[in-house]
Amino acid sequence: MTRSDNKTDQSANGMLKLMAAELRQRAETRCKDKHPSLTHCSEQPGTQTPQDLVHELQVHQIELEMQNEELRQTQQNLEASRAKYVDLYDFAPVGYCTLSENGLVVQANLNLARLLGVARGALLRQSLSRFIHKEDQDIYYLARKKLLSTADTNELSTEVRDCELRMRKSDGTTFWGHMTISHVTSESGEQEFRLVVRDIDAHKLQQRKLQESEIHYRTLAEDMPLYVATSLIDGTLTYVNEALASLIDRSPEQATGLNYFEYLSQEDRDMLVPRLAALTPAQPLESHEQPFTTLDGQQRIHQWVNRAFFDADDQITHFQSVGQDITDRKHSEDQLKLAAGVFTHALEGIMITEPDARIIDVNDSFTLITGYTREDALGQNPRMLSSGRHETVFFAGMWDSLLNQGSWVGEIWNRRKNGEVFAELQTISAVRDTNGKVLNYISLFSDITALKKHQTHLEHIAHFDALTNLPNRVLLADRLHQGMSQAQRRFQKLAVVFLDLDGFKEINDQHGHDTGDQVLITLAQRMKEALREGDTLARLGGDEFVSVLIDLQDTESCLPLLKRLLAATSLPVQVGKLQLPISASLGVTFYPQDQEVEADQLLRQADQAMYQAKLSGKNRYQFFDATQDSHLRDHHESLKRIRLALESREFVMYYQPKVNMHNGDVTGAEALIRWQHPEKGLLAPAAFLPVIENQGIAVEIGEWVIDTVLGQLEIWDGAGLDLTVSINIGARQLQQADFVDRLKSILAKHPDIQQGRIELEVLETSALEDIAQVSQVIDDCANLGVKFALDDFGTGYSSLTYLKRLDVAVLKIDQSFVRDMLDDPDDLAILEGVIGLANAFRREVIAEGVETIEHGEMLLQLGCESAQGYGIARPMPADQLLQWTNCWQVPEIWSKSTSIRHEDLPLLYAIVEHRAWVGSLERYLKGRQLLPPQMDHLECRFGHLLERLRGNGPQSLARFQRIDSLHKQVHDFATELCKHYVSGHPEDALQQLDELNRLRDELIEQLKQLLVQG
Repeated sequence: MTRSDNKTDQSANGMLKLMAAELRQRAETRCKDKHPSLTHCSEQPGTQTPQDLVHELQVHQIELEMQNEELRQTQQNLEASRAKYVDLYDFAPVGYCTLSENGLVVQANLNLARLLGVARGALLRQSLSRFIHKEDQDIYYLARKKLLSTADTNELSTEVRDCELRMRKSDGTTFWGHMTISHVTSESGEQEFRLVVRDIDAHKLQQRKLQESEIHYRTLAEDMPLYVATSLIDGTLTYVNEALASLIDRSPEQATGLNYFEYLSQEDRDMLVPRLAALTPAQPLESHEQPFTTLDGQQRIHQWVNRAFFDADDQITHFQSVGQDITDRKHSEDQLKLAAGVFTHALEGIMITEPDARIIDVNDSFTLITGYTREDALGQNPRMLSSGRHETVFFAGMWDSLLNQGSWVGEIWNRRKNGEVFAELQTISAVRDTNGKVLNYISLFSDITALKKHQTHLEHIAHFDALTNLPNRVLLADRLHQGMSQAQRRFQKLAVVFLDLDGFKEINDQHGHDTGDQVLITLAQRMKEALREGDTLARLGGDEFVSVLIDLQDTESCLPLLKRLLAATSLPVQVGKLQLPISASLGVTFYPQDQEVEADQLLRQADQAMYQAKLSGKNRYQFFDATQDSHLRDHHESLKRIRLALESREFVMYYQPKVNMHNGDVTGAEALIRWQHPEKGLLAPAAFLPVIENQGIAVEIGEWVIDTVLGQLEIWDGAGLDLTVSINIGARQLQQADFVDRLKSILAKHPDIQQGRIELEVLETSALEDIAQVSQVIDDCANLGVKFALDDFGTGYSSLTYLKRLDVAVLKIDQSFVRDMLDDPDDLAILEGVIGLANAFRREVIAEGVETIEHGEMLLQLGCESAQGYGIARPMPADQLLQWTNCWQVPEIWSKSTSIRHEDLPLLYAIVEHRAWVGSLERYLKGRQLLPPQMDHLECRFGHLLERLRGNGPQSLARFQRIDSLHKQVHDFATELCKHYVSGHPEDALQQLDELNRLRDELIEQLKQLLVQG
C-alpha cells in the first residue's frame, strides 16, 4: 500500500472515530430522554433494585445495538463516499498533486500522470521541476518562493498563485499548462504545496490564432490598397485606414473626426445621402461610383460599398465604407471593347474552340484566309483544315505542348476550302480559369505561304550558285567534309580538283558579262555531265570551280575523270552567232595524306596545284607536289614578319563610323586594323590577315585589337565621346576553348568601361563551322555584356535554322548586295529578305557599303536605318573620329525618308528594274553584250510589274497613266537606237544615249513621286 493510500485511510479512520463518539453521545442523550428513571437511578445507585439494574442493562443493550447499527450504516456511507472521492480525485479533468516543501511529489492523481505521460508511481518522490521546460522553471520556482514568503503557518491555506508555463512529457514533447499553486500546512504540521494543472495547449493555439487573426485583419485594413472607413450617420469619420488617410493628405488620427460629406460635391452629396438613409436591415448595402480628383490633379474613379449597422429598433447607428480605385478597371473595360474590335478586324485569322476542340467562333480574317465562312466553321473540329502533310507525331507534340505548357507556336500546312494547301504561322494558347481548368483554346494564324516560298528561295541561294545552279562554297564545304569522313571509313581516296577557266577574262572584256554568263552556264552543265552521280561540282565564284571526286581506289582512279573534265572545258562554246574558244587548268590533291589536313587546306593545295598548271601552259591538270613547300616557306617568313610587327607596335587601329541615317545619330564605329609598315607604308587588312588565317598569331592579334579598342574607349570617355565599337573576331580566335575566359581577363583590365560598349562581329561562315560551340560562346559573352553581330550576312548559309540557333543581336548585310541594289533587282530582293528576316527574328540590322546618298535613301525605304560606308565616312584614325562626329550632318533627303508600305514595294522594284533594263541596253549598244534586253514594253520585267501595279482599279490606272506613257516612249526610243546599231551606225546610237538616260531619269522620278504619295 502506498503512502498516499495510508494517508487516505488514516483520514477516513479519524472521521469514523469522531462519528462513533458523536453516536455514543447521541445514544446517551436519547436514553436520558426515554428513561429518566434510569438516569436518576444511575445517579442514585444506592436506590436501584436488581430489576432496575436488569432493566437498565437491557436498555443499554438495545441502545448499543442501535448504535452499532447506525455505526455500520455510517461506515458503509463513509466507504461509498471514500470511493467516490477517490474516483473524483483520480479522474478529475485536471492534474492534481501534493508537493512537499522541497518540491517532491507526495501525492498525484491519475490524470496528472496521464498528462505527463508517466505511471503515477513514477511521479512519487520525484521533483516536479523535471517535468517543466527548462526555460520556464524560473516561473515555477518564483511562484513557490512567493507563496512561502507570504505563508501564515497558523492557517490551513494561504495565497494561491496562477501561472502558465510549458510542461515536458516523459517522451520529450511539450505542452502548455496552467498551474494553480497553493501552500498549506498539513494536520501533522508539515508545509505542503497543492497544485492543479490543466492542459491549455488548445487554448494557447486558439489564443495564438486569435492574435494572428487580429493582426491579420488589422494589417489588412491598414495596408490594403482599398479605402476603409467607419462613420456616424451624420458623416463624422470614426475610423480611417492608412490608404484613405493618404488619399486626403491626412494621417489616420487627423482624419478621424472629419466629416466625410464635406469631401463630396453638392451633386454627389444630394445623390448619396438619400440612398444611405433608405438602407434597411433587409437591404443594408449601397454601392456607387464617384469621381475624385487626387492631390496632383489626376481624375480618378472610385467605387464605394457602404454597409449600414442597426440597433434593436432597426435605426441606423453607423456605416462601414470600403472603396477602391476602379479607373484602371474602367480603362480595361474600354480595352476589352477595343479587343472585341481587334478580333473582328485583325489581319490574322482567329479561331476560338471549346476544350474538346469544337469551334465556337472565328473572325473575318479566318474566312479570308481559309475560305470557310463562320457558319461553315461553327461546331466543326479544326481538322477540317488538315492538309494531310503532317504525321500523327506532329499533332501529338502540339497537344503535349498545349497540355503541359499552355501554348504552342509553330508552322503548319493547312488546306483552304477550295483545296489549296497553304502554310500558316500559328499560335495556340489555352485560356484557363482560376483553378487551372481549360476553358477555351485560342488560335491566331497568318498565311505565310509567300514567306515560305521566299525562304526556300533564300535557302537555295544560300547553298547554290545563282548563275549555274551548282553548289556554292558553303554547300561544297559540307560535301567535302562528308566525303572526307566517307573516305576514312571506307579506306578509299578522295580527290579535290580546283578548276579555273583559261581566257575567260578576255571573253568578258570583249563580249560582255552576259556572254560570259552564258559561257559559265554551258561549261557548268558540260562538267556536271562529265562527272559521276556521287561526285560534286561547285562554283566558288567568277570562273573558279571545285570538284570533289569520291570512291577512288587509288590516285590513278581519278585520271579518266580529269581527262573528261578537260575535254568538257576544251570544246568551244556557242553563244548566239559567236563561237568562243575556252579551256581550263586543273589542280588536284588527294585525301587522306600522311599528315592530318583540314578541308580548307585541301582547297588551298588544289588551288596551288592549279596555279602550277597555269604556269605550265594551261589546259592541263597538275597534282599537288613539293612545289608547295616553297610557298609554305614564304608563308612562314610572312608569319615571322607579322609577329615582329606585333612586337614592334606597327599595327594601328582605324575606325569607321556607324550612323542612323534617319536621325543622324552616330551609333558606333567599326574597329579596323591597319599595318603601318616601315617600308611599304599603310597596309590594308587584305595584305596580311589572309596570311595569319588559322594561325596561332591570329589569336594574339585579335586580343591585341580588343585591348587597344578598350583603351581607346577610355580616352574617348574622357573627351565626352560615348560610342559602341564593333570588333571583328576571326574563326581561329572564336573557336578557342578558353575564348570567353580570355575575353573576361581583357575586360577586367578596363573596369571603367561599362558593359555593352563593345560588339563582336563574326563572319557568318566562321560562326557556322561549329554552331553549337559558337552558340554557347555567344550566350556566355552575353553574361559579360558583350553582344555579337553576324558579319557578311547572306554570303554564307543564311539558314533560318542557324539564325534561330545563333542568338546574335545584329545582322550585318554584306556590301556586295548593297553596292548593286540600285540596278540589280535580285540584290534588292535579297536585301528585302534579309531585312525581313531580321525583323521576324527580332534582330537589329545594319548595312555596310553605303557609298552614295541614293543607296542610303533606298535602304531607309526598305526599313533599314543603320549603315556604314564610304558614302558616310571612310575609316579614320582614332584621333580624327571626335572631330568628325562633331561635324557630321545627315543628308536632308535621308532625314525625310521613311520606310515605305509593303504594298508600295513593287514601285521600288520597278525603279531598279528600269535601271537594270537601261543598263543592259547600254551594254548592248557598246558591244559588251551579245543580245539586247526585251524590247516589247509589255513583255519586259518592268512592264510586267507595271501591269500588276495597274491591276488595282480605275484609280490605279489614272496614277500610272503618265508612267505608262513614259515607259512606252523609252521602249520606242530604244527600238530606234537598236535600229541604228543593227544597220551599222552604232555611233548614232551612242550619241543619243544621253537622251535615253534623261527619259530613264524622268520615268524614275515619276515612280518616286508615287512612292511619296503612298
